Amino acid sequence: MAQYDKSDIQRRMDGAVENLRGDLSGLRTGRASTALLDPVQVEVYGANMPLNQVATVSVPEPRLISVQVWDKSNIGNVEKAIRAAGLGINPVVDGQLIRLPLPDLTEERRKELAKLVGQYAEKAKIAVRNVRRDGNDAIKADEKKGEFGEDERKRHETEVQKLTDDKIAEIDKVAADKEAEILKQ
Repeated sequence: MAQYDKSDIQRRMDGAVENLRGDLSGLRTGRASTALLDPVQVEVYGANMPLNQVATVSVPEPRLISVQVWDKSNIGNVEKAIRAAGLGINPVVDGQLIRLPLPDLTEERRKELAKLVGQYAEKAKIAVRNVRRDGNDAIKADEKKGEFGEDERKRHETEVQKLTDDKIAEIDKVAADKEAEILKQ
């Protein structure tokens, strides 16, 4: 049975782009949003978990996010994870409640967020390239098994490369749009 599956490669590349969109939705452009904390992973109970699985995240005010930690013993871990996420937010601990006051976006902060957009985009591109590599490996394995010949292998590799180029271009556009939104004053 053939290992190469173009629809699976397409699905995985689409997933990388959607993951990027989700990560970028968390970058704020002026207003508090619970999506800002979506990329935060907290190390609790010996595993990394998304913040929303150890606390309730809410937005009581336009410039404030509150995080109600469920287990008191995890407060330090949650605070550390928020600081380590590189969001530029300083958590204020008040019992089991962590307040995250969002500062005004300065020009410097906008540039930092634009750099973060670039980092997220690069991660997405790497994910797409990894899918391309997996697809090409499957194509070569199928050729070795005699599923198809060299001409068909080259055609499949060209298809995979075209998919990769299209997804990289889509990632670049998504990142450029978000950077423009952040840098707009």
